[in-house]
Amino acid sequence: MKLHGNTEDLDFAVIDSRRSERTGYPEVVYCAGKTLEQSERIITRMREQGIPVLGTKADPVLAQRIARDFPEAEYDVLARTLSVGSVCSPAERQGLIAVVAAGTSDLGIAREALRTAEFFGSKVTLISDVGVAGIHRLFNRLADIRKAQVIIAAAGMEGALAGVLAGLVTAPVIALPTSVGYGASFGGLSALLGMLNSCAPGISVVNIDNGFGAGYQANLINKLASKQT
Repeated sequence: MKLHGNTEDLDFAVIDSRRSERTGYPEVVYCAGKTLEQSERIITRMREQGIPVLGTKADPVLAQRIARDFPEAEYDVLARTLSVGSVCSPAERQGLIAVVAAGTSDLGIAREALRTAEFFGSKVTLISDVGVAGIHRLFNRLADIRKAQVIIAAAGMEGALAGVLAGLVTAPVIALPTSVGYGASFGGLSALLGMLNSCAPGISVVNIDNGFGAGYQANLINKLASKQT
């Protein structure tokens, strides 16, 4: 283990120990592609330094191993997120983000966005199964959605939910394409392109299945909006 200024070198990874001093938020651990031992060592070392940790795309076995040493760890099976601590307590969370999932199949990625935004200090509400195939279900929840300062629209298939929402609300919409869909959906590419090409203004788009990116961006917007109110 070697210290280099604001970083700590574990040989296989370099922990950005003081990222929160620059950006306001700590480094997040992307667990996919790492061995269990690598992810465990990174998370353990960050906690030893008092850094709150969010792990994304985390394996249930990793969660069990972390929970042995850190009983306060929380694992969301659907979201595949592992958190040990958080940026603030639930009582200190600000504003409101609405995570809107088109279908039950989109819930895992939607929940990754939700857990990310909560970890960084935003209040979040989840509204599920309101896709355009049964658009009356969306209209039934519009009053709740319109309370939010920013909206995440998680959808696969053709990704139409984001454009519909952007035409009905005043808040910015972050479009989150998922890899849900039949063969010609190309693993979420059809949803991604549909969202990028939406004619409704006020939409920004993150990458396919990037619930973390959507949640992080929504939190930044939500925090700015909360300061102005």
